[in-house]
Amino acid sequence: LSTGLVMGGVAFGKQRAMLHRGLDILVATPGRLIDVIDKGALKLDSVEVFVLDEVDQMLDLGFIHSIRKIASMLPQERQNIFFSATMPPAIAKLASALLTDPARVEVAAAKPLKIDESVIFVEKPNKAAALVSVVKQDAFKRGLVFSRTKHGADKIVRMLSAAGVSAHAIHGNRSQAQREKAFNAFRSGKANILVATDIAARGIDIQQLPRVVNFDLPHVAEDYVHRIGRTGRAGEAGI
Repeated sequence: LSTGLVMGGVAFGKQRAMLHRGLDILVATPGRLIDVIDKGALKLDSVEVFVLDEVDQMLDLGFIHSIRKIASMLPQERQNIFFSATMPPAIAKLASALLTDPARVEVAAAKPLKIDESVIFVEKPNKAAALVSVVKQDAFKRGLVFSRTKHGADKIVRMLSAAGVSAHAIHGNRSQAQREKAFNAFRSGKANILVATDIAARGIDIQQLPRVVNFDLPHVAEDYVHRIGRTGRAGEAGI
């Protein structure tokens, strides 16, 4: 099967050339997908299967209108598949509008997650020093640190680097090339710490990630669950 990827942060010319050759499977973000359609580089009239992944987050980010616009360009007869970690009422409403007599499949965790949770109480001015102390512990080999803001993520990286800790940041202001560089450095062990906003809270599987640190707590409790779910995967233990 020939596959292709359409998303922001990548030169449009390369994507147009890829689409011109034809594909069996296209993976795309909603905004860039509509962009390439509007530019005449893609038609959806032969799509047989329409898959939405992370539907709950798409709705949280305001993609509902984009999803409806894309769906209106698809053939009436097709298979629709939704993947979602949670099932809020908005998804049920969207499903009833786009799906016909759908089957609902729920996958429960086979085993309890082996994640130990702890909290450090510290005054805000001392948070940075507390983080440096935590990541410099002998037992702390690799970790994913979550910041609430993009600016905060960059600030944490500078602070850790000044303390002699190798760290990279990923967030919405980084280009795709910069994100991939940061991930590759982290996966290869060249960087011990990856600092991220909630862009890394879902859909990212990093093997043998022993620790997750919430430098800033998220606004929504569900986001906390997604964050800590980056560790303790595939039967491994996490902290």
